[in-house]
Amino acid sequence: MSKQTTISSPEPQMSTGLRRFLYFTAAMTGAAIMIVEILGAKMLSPYIGTSHFVWTAQIAVTLVALACGYYLGGRLADRSQQLHRLFGAIFAAAVYLSFTVMVAEPVAYGCLNFNLAVGSLLASAFLFFVPLGLLAMTGPFLVRVITSSIAGVGGNVGRLTAISTLGSFGGTMLIGYVLIPFLPNSLTMYLTALVLMLLCVAYFVFFRRRVVGPVALLVLCAMGSGLPLKGSFHREYRLVVERFRVNSHFGDIQILDRRDSSIRYVLNDNLIQNAYDTVLRQSPLSFSYMLAGLPAAYNPAMQDALVVGMGVGIVPMDFVNRGMRVDTVEINPRIVEVAVRFFDFDAAKVNLVLGDGRHFLNRTSRQYDVVILDAFLGDSFPSHLMTRETFVSVRKALRPGGSLIVHSFGELQPGRDFLLSSLFKTLKAVFPEVRVHTTGEGAFFFVALQEPFSGSIPTPELAGVHPAARQEVITAFSGTVEVPGDAGLVLTDDYNPADYFDASNREILRRRLALAAKRM
Repeated sequence: MSKQTTISSPEPQMSTGLRRFLYFTAAMTGAAIMIVEILGAKMLSPYIGTSHFVWTAQIAVTLVALACGYYLGGRLADRSQQLHRLFGAIFAAAVYLSFTVMVAEPVAYGCLNFNLAVGSLLASAFLFFVPLGLLAMTGPFLVRVITSSIAGVGGNVGRLTAISTLGSFGGTMLIGYVLIPFLPNSLTMYLTALVLMLLCVAYFVFFRRRVVGPVALLVLCAMGSGLPLKGSFHREYRLVVERFRVNSHFGDIQILDRRDSSIRYVLNDNLIQNAYDTVLRQSPLSFSYMLAGLPAAYNPAMQDALVVGMGVGIVPMDFVNRGMRVDTVEINPRIVEVAVRFFDFDAAKVNLVLGDGRHFLNRTSRQYDVVILDAFLGDSFPSHLMTRETFVSVRKALRPGGSLIVHSFGELQPGRDFLLSSLFKTLKAVFPEVRVHTTGEGAFFFVALQEPFSGSIPTPELAGVHPAARQEVITAFSGTVEVPGDAGLVLTDDYNPADYFDASNREILRRRLALAAKRM
């Protein structure tokens, strides 16, 4: 006698309300998974950067965690379909997520002792593998609970997968367009954990009619909601005072003032991007002067400038003060607000375009005497702005006799010179002459000229240079350096491995800058 194969339901009289709540749970956990995946990389970026190694590690950890969670969720559901076990796992994930906010900084600093690839993987795994795995248990567990017969498996799997995926879509939109721009990362993670905790409380209160357990959960929720008020957003520094802090799509922006001088710093994801003397109204960092002073030395008659990557507006305002017409392209609207408020940037005196520099270069019909590429994000130059195709677009936007200035960090030592060598080789593939200046402190300035240049450039007027930057400026103007092209290749849109082959240099730079910020 054959037996009819069925899947028994632990709750044969499952109410419509409970079924809808379980669908809602699938959507919320799907949203939380995407929020944690994206927010996790943002939380680590102040310490280990945003290179492809970091995103590769975060995505890899997420995928392995999901695989493990799916497997364990299915195994658990086969052993027992008691829903309180699933909601216990979700609550544990929420507690762990709260824990990650408190330990992210020491974990990330500890992982700086490893190379970038290994350190990124270890940090992501320690912080996010467990909660992502626990949340991933939801899908297979709910399929087992909701399905009462083989005949309904396909429909239930499809329905739950669709709802979970729509939840993931909603979470992605929410983290990308609302939470990251307007809330600190720590608060966003706490709120995600709090919503998951409340989801568990709702199940126990409304569907299991339990009181003691939910009361305990509510206490933990209240404790969790108070954590951000205990200083997670503002850190105490020894040498500086934090004047302002805001999150953005392109990193956490801080304004710090030194306690013992008039120097003000702007940091992006824990790395100093520029500095400003609020009394002398000059940057004490040599590169800010070099980006405007160097093209003026090559072409004293220049009248129009395009600045891609305005920073805090020091370079565009330098051009304005020279009587020039200036277009500046900036991808981060938040940095514009900071530049106006804290760095004397006058947006009315330039033509400011909010957007990506490559997009602007591909579309512009204007021509300029000089184009500045200084679009750093944290510790690196966006790779899509250092390709042959980008430089072709720049050359089309230059007048005869015009110049392109590219600011980069790198090393000339054999084995560590891939980036500088490739940048030089790529520029030479487009421009007839490329000259390279350096301050001697790791900063290099590539001057790509429309026409060959003969002779030497004049000595800069040091009255316009901050005293702290004068020696480096003198060094940079004193001559050019040779950058061999043997170690590099012509970078193209189709093949641009700069991030990979320059990873060790960026790792060293980020470690140095991150530790310097920690000592402030």
